[in-house]
Amino acid sequence: MAGLAFRSATALGAAIRAREIGCRELLEHYLARVERHNPALNAIIVTDLGGARQRADEADAALARGENWGPLHGLPMTVKESFDVAGMPTTWGLTELRGNIAAANALAVDRLLAAGAVIFGKTNVPVLLADSQSYNPVYGTTNNPWDPSLTPGGSSGGAAAALAAGLTGLEIGSDIGGSIRNPAHYCGVWGHKPTWGIAPPRGQALYGNVAASDISVIGPLARSAEDLALALDIIAGPDPIEAAGWRLELAAPRGTALSDYRIAVMLDDANCEVDREVQDILQRLVDFLAGQGVRASDRARPDIDTAELHAVYIKLLRAATSRRLTQEIFERHVEAARELDRSDQSYFARMIRGVTLTHRDWLAGNEERHRLRLKWAEFFRDYDLLLCPVTAGAAYPHDHDHKAERWKRMIQINGKPAPTINDLFWAGLCGLVYLPATVAPAGLSAKGLPVGVQIVGPQYGDKSCIAFAGLLERAYRGFVAPPGFG
Repeated sequence: MAGLAFRSATALGAAIRAREIGCRELLEHYLARVERHNPALNAIIVTDLGGARQRADEADAALARGENWGPLHGLPMTVKESFDVAGMPTTWGLTELRGNIAAANALAVDRLLAAGAVIFGKTNVPVLLADSQSYNPVYGTTNNPWDPSLTPGGSSGGAAAALAAGLTGLEIGSDIGGSIRNPAHYCGVWGHKPTWGIAPPRGQALYGNVAASDISVIGPLARSAEDLALALDIIAGPDPIEAAGWRLELAAPRGTALSDYRIAVMLDDANCEVDREVQDILQRLVDFLAGQGVRASDRARPDIDTAELHAVYIKLLRAATSRRLTQEIFERHVEAARELDRSDQSYFARMIRGVTLTHRDWLAGNEERHRLRLKWAEFFRDYDLLLCPVTAGAAYPHDHDHKAERWKRMIQINGKPAPTINDLFWAGLCGLVYLPATVAPAGLSAKGLPVGVQIVGPQYGDKSCIAFAGLLERAYRGFVAPPGFG
């Protein structure tokens, strides 16, 4: 069974249906790998082995009777810790929620189960899902399988690490500030941030909350683009309440060959300088595309000021995440906001203004957002996709200095220190305005670390983003397992 653990979920599903491998047999294969490799990674932090084994046995029995539960029939998989799974804890990394055992499944989890999945565990996250690393006082630190001294990204870091190491068949995460895309890029897997609103997040919320958050989405991570398409088809579609009045019909991919696509390319921006090595890796990809007859422009841009877009994004992002704050912390931020100089446009100042935003000012920011959306829509009349970086660099060393605020942490970019928080620019470029984005592996750095490309499409153009990633996977770069996990 060499390489079995690294097959795509689609291929594993086909093998199960063809009776090439049993559901229980495949589950035990993954569990043996978890036992062997997870202690060094700490990617999977909660399991229900008894329940998973029982369901796998039931899946085998159903197949023997000629029943097909769906496209994920018998597939072992895990989900991000922030999704409710009945009988498992949902803590978001908070010690005060250690005892919060979910009574019901998140809607996406129910949909995955209805498609036949065998969910055997949950993967690690940062506290409140609010970091580009994945560590917390409940479950500890998750390491990158390419180099355990480095972060796997966050907040879906455990998900990406587990996939890259061949510990699970499929994953689902969430993304408000790159939380699907950054880990996919750092760990060398595929990830898709859907168009905002197409995949209902009910049951993936901080304890006690039921309303969907602005900007935030849920979406799949996988070892192939076809798995992204498969999983998105399962989790997307209206919440049952909305299903009474509307249904989702995403546009078909713009083409079936690379040369069918009109591409814009953006490899750097003053708001977040990108490491030259990352730019070079992405440029090699662009050169390959040109050789395939792809019409590509490195000058085409929407008619927007990217600095303005980033400022609006930070404002609305911090407003969206402010409901996670305790009253005490919120009041401290209100006091800090009063003391700010009006001319202060530092990240700290923008963050404080965002978390204390009045509703009137939120409405003004939302108006700016929708004006930007119209500019993006106009741009995508002439171009099918935009290729850009996921972050400024490859995976970086763990940095858990609790005395330093996240926005003060630094990494080396082009030989100079740069704030890790700058990476929010590449997350917000499409996140603010509801656009879908797929991350696909593009190459390895000189140190042997994965580098991904972000494929941004028009609103509801999810299938084009994923289809293009699939074409790249077949023609340019497929999945590569990190050393030592084969």
